[in-house]
Amino acid sequence: MDTLKKIAYFYIDGFRNMTVGRSLWLIVIIKFFIMFAILKLFFFPDLLATQYDNDADRAQHVRNELLNNR
Repeated sequence: MDTLKKIAYFYIDGFRNMTVGRSLWLIVIIKFFIMFAILKLFFFPDLLATQYDNDADRAQHVRNELLNNR
């Protein structure tokens, strides 16, 4: 347990003393937000939800696609 505490304090202290790294992490976080939230919302619609009414039909479609498109 002592080793885990040392590792945790090492990283916490490292993040606390960062200067340039904070702005780089901010850029990474903004980039992930754009990729996963905004792009998914506008460019990757949930086609299964619009084409099928219930989960059983969606699951059957996915099974058929996986088995037929090898």
